[in-house]
Amino acid sequence: MLSIFLLIPLSLMLFVVAIWAVRYAVKSNQFEDLDNASQRIILDDRQERRQTMQAHERAVQSQPSADTEPSDDNVDKDALVRTDVEKNTKI
Repeated sequence: MLSIFLLIPLSLMLFVVAIWAVRYAVKSNQFEDLDNASQRIILDDRQERRQTMQAHERAVQSQPSADTEPSDDNVDKDALVRTDVEKNTKI
């Protein structure tokens, strides 16, 4: 009988703490975007890679070009690799 006097208030306190934890999680938007959270890491990396490639392309375009014919040394090998990577992505 004495254990009931201890367990009932203890369980009520645990219940109040659980309700507070769920309410705090909802208010801090923990459950806002459950579907895309796992994909956000991949998409952020791709966006960052695109921005660096665009910055590189702008830097290459802004450099003065020589009037020589393109040789094997002047071929933009990174552009060839990027086009192959872009073709092979499946998302």
